[in-house]
Amino acid sequence: MHQVNSQTEMFSDPFSPFRVAQTFPAIMPCMDSPLPITDLDPRPQPPEKPLPQDCCDSGCQMCVNDVYAAELEGYRLALALWLKRHPEASP
Repeated sequence: MHQVNSQTEMFSDPFSPFRVAQTFPAIMPCMDSPLPITDLDPRPQPPEKPLPQDCCDSGCQMCVNDVYAAELEGYRLALALWLKRHPEASP
């Protein structure tokens, strides 16, 4: 980790949290309570399960149940990747 040698360096580094707070005060209103990373990377939400009456039982090429199954698979993959990025979260 880079050590800050002076106050001048602290504010001259464009990626310094102090510089970001100075440049974007609305984004970082208080240096004591930075935004949690989960706000920037929200947990994936499961797809809404179709109701039994949503399927017309006429053999549609893309049945609502098939669409749900595909969305559920994508959700499970996204959740697994999210959990790897957030090991402190409960499955």
